[in-house]
Amino acid sequence: MSSIDPSRQRRILAVLVVSAVLIWIDSTVLGIALERLADPVDGLGATPGQLQWAIGIYSLLFATALFAAGALGDRYGHRTVLMAGLLIFGGSSAWAAWAGGPVELILARATMGLGGALIMPTSMAIIGWTFPPERRAGAIAAWSSSAGVGVAVGPVLGGVLIDHFWWGSVFTINLPIVAFGLVGAALVLPNPKSPRRRRLDPVGLGLSTLGLLGLSYGLIEGGHQGGWNRWQVWASIAAGLVLLAGFLYSESRESDPSFDPRLFRNRRFAAGNFALAAVFLTITGQSFYLAFYLQGARGMSALSAGLMSLPGATGVVVGSPLGARLAARFGVARVSGTAVVALALCFGLNLTYDVNTPLLWIGIVGALAGLAIGVTVAPTTAAVMATLPMDRIGAGSAVSNALRQVGSVLGVAVLGTIVSSTYQHRIAPSLAGLPDNLREAAGTSAEATRHAAGTIGRPDLVHVANNTFVHAMHTAAAVAAGIVFLGAVVLTLAFRVARRTPEVPAEPEPTTVEV
Repeated sequence: MSSIDPSRQRRILAVLVVSAVLIWIDSTVLGIALERLADPVDGLGATPGQLQWAIGIYSLLFATALFAAGALGDRYGHRTVLMAGLLIFGGSSAWAAWAGGPVELILARATMGLGGALIMPTSMAIIGWTFPPERRAGAIAAWSSSAGVGVAVGPVLGGVLIDHFWWGSVFTINLPIVAFGLVGAALVLPNPKSPRRRRLDPVGLGLSTLGLLGLSYGLIEGGHQGGWNRWQVWASIAAGLVLLAGFLYSESRESDPSFDPRLFRNRRFAAGNFALAAVFLTITGQSFYLAFYLQGARGMSALSAGLMSLPGATGVVVGSPLGARLAARFGVARVSGTAVVALALCFGLNLTYDVNTPLLWIGIVGALAGLAIGVTVAPTTAAVMATLPMDRIGAGSAVSNALRQVGSVLGVAVLGTIVSSTYQHRIAPSLAGLPDNLREAAGTSAEATRHAAGTIGRPDLVHVANNTFVHAMHTAAAVAAGIVFLGAVVLTLAFRVARRTPEVPAEPEPTTVEV
C-alpha cells in the first residue's frame, strides 16, 4: 500500500490528468482543421488520402507502441518514460504546427502518436503505485474524466484558433500543457519501477506496426484515382495481412506475450472486443467525413463545426454511468446490444443529411449517437474484463485498448476511402468538359472541385460538388451502419446466455467521439 500522503496524491493526480488531456485533445482537434488543410491556398493542399494518413497514423503508432511503453516504464521508471513522452509530444506538436507540407505533417503526427503511447500506460502505472486500493477506483475515474475534457474542449478551442489564426495553431494548444506536465512531473511525480521487468518485444512491435501500415496504405491508396486494380494496392494489403498473421503467430508462441491472441478463445472476450472495435472504427470514420460535410458542403466556420461536437460529447458523458447501472440490472446483452443497434440507426439517420438539413436535427442525432456510445462502452468493457481470471486482467486490458486504436486506424482508412472513391467516381461526368490539365486535379476531392470552380468561374460546379460529396457521405454512413449492426448481433449472441454471477460494471473508460 502506498505511503504517500493524501495532499501529494492529489497533486500527482492533477499532473496526470493534465498530461492525459493532451491525448484526447489531439484525437479530436485535427478534425476541425481538415477542411483548411485541404485548401490549396490557405492550407497545405492535402489530398483526402494524405488527410486520412494524418489522422490514422496517430492512432496506428499509439496502438503499436502501447506495449513497449509499459515495458520501458517497468525498466527505467514510469515518470522517466512519461516525461520522455511529453517531450516527444511537445516537440512533434511544434513540428506539426509549422509543417511545410502534407508528408511532413504526417510524420509529425506519427511522432505525436508515439509520444502519446508513452504517456497513457505510465500514467496508469503511477496511479496504481500511488493510490491504495480503496482510493484507486476514484483516482482512475478522475483520470478518465480527462477524455471528456479533451473531447469537449478540443474541437471548440480548435475552431476558435482556426477562425482567427493559421491552421497550425491547433497544435500550439499542446505546448503550454506539455510545459505544465513536464514541470509538474519533475516536481511531484514518483518514479516507480516494477521488480518484474517485462520484455520489450521488438519483433512484435515491428511486425504489428509494419502490418498495420501495409494494410492501411493499401486501403487508402485504393481510394485514390486509379482504382483498386493496381498492383501496389493489393500487394500492400496482402503484405500487411501476412505481417499481421506473423505477429499473431509470434505472440502465440510466447509464454508472456505483449499481445496474447489466446485470450480470444473466450467467446465473450472475443465478441465484446469485436463490438467495441466496430464502434470505434465507425465513429472515427464518421468524424472524418462529418468534418468535410460541415465545413465544406455546409460552409460552416471552424468554430461552428466544433460546437456541433458538443451534443455527442454530452451524450457520452450521460450514457456511460447510465449504461453501467442498466447493465447491472438487465444484463449486457440487452443493454449494450440495444445501444449498439441504436448507434447503427443513428448512422442510418445520417442518410437524411443534405446541404440544407437543420442543425438542430444534426445535433439531436449526434446526442443520441453519443448516448448510445456511452451506454455501450462502459458495461461492455466491464463484461469483457469479467471473463478473464485476475492474473490475466492486465493482458486483457492491453489487448482491448490496442484493438480500439486499431479500429480507429481502420475507420479512417475504410470509411474515408469509401467517401473518396465514391466521390471521384460520381463527380467524373460533371468534369468532362474541363480542360485536361484541370480535370484530373479537380476530381480528387470536393475541396479541389470547389477550387477549380472558383478558378474558372463555375458556381454551378460548387453546387454539384457539394451534392456529390453528400452522396458519398451517405454511402459511407450506410456501410458504418452495417458494420455496427454486425457488432450488435455478435455481442448479443455471445452474452445472451443467462449469467451465473452478476456482472459488475466498471468505471466508464475514456471515449473519443465526434458526432
